[in-house]
Amino acid sequence: MIRTLTGRNTDVIGIGEYRISSTPMATIGLGSCIGLIIHDRDHGYGGLAHIMLPASNGRKDRPGKYADTAIGTLAEDLRVQGSSKNALAAKLVGGASMFPGFNGSLNIGERNIETVRAALAAERIRIAAEDVGGNVGRSVIYDPGEMGKISIRRADGTCTDM
Repeated sequence: MIRTLTGRNTDVIGIGEYRISSTPMATIGLGSCIGLIIHDRDHGYGGLAHIMLPASNGRKDRPGKYADTAIGTLAEDLRVQGSSKNALAAKLVGGASMFPGFNGSLNIGERNIETVRAALAAERIRIAAEDVGGNVGRSVIYDPGEMGKISIRRADGTCTDM
């Protein structure tokens, strides 16, 4: 747990983890990984997953770790909490190409982005915003109680909100 500048406690979501909450959450060190936020605008809560790889290849041990399992898991957990699909919107952060010389199947960041987008489309969850790609790592703080505000800090020192 970290404390934000506003003094609010923020849960840190590690690699391969996910959480549903109405309190602030953060994930740090997103290189090729994706920070996936699914926010419920009607209830003021949402989920954050730190997705590491595009495909689980049938593994079920850590659903937040894989793009092909994280979206379904977050969507189902949000439905259990009372969310409707019409109230959900996704935001994606990360998916950088940390080794620009690698192309194709070795570009994990691009593969993560593509798989997350496809899985969101399959779940019929719209993408409200993205800060993906490039070659700079990122960290993100998501505050469900502030209408789903996301603050992004890039490894190059730039910051933005969405």
